[in-house]
Amino acid sequence: MTRQSISLTAPNEEWLKNQVNAEEFSSKSEAINFLIKKARSQKEFYDLVRAKIDKGEKSGFVKKQTREEMLAEFKKDLGDV
Repeated sequence: MTRQSISLTAPNEEWLKNQVNAEEFSSKSEAINFLIKKARSQKEFYDLVRAKIDKGEKSGFVKKQTREEMLAEFKKDLGDV
């Protein structure tokens, strides 16, 4: 594992210390690694959702619907299940 030296703001240092003291994490390193892993996971999820939105937008829109028409169609589709 690589060692790093980082500087934290006072509020972030206090939060990190409190997490370890509350035994949420066994060390500051564990907490930092967890937060980085979580941020990476969120980025991957965001990229996946963005790709799906892009694909949907590129496929074009079938028809323009009002809110009421869309709701009626969803309800009809739910009734077919």
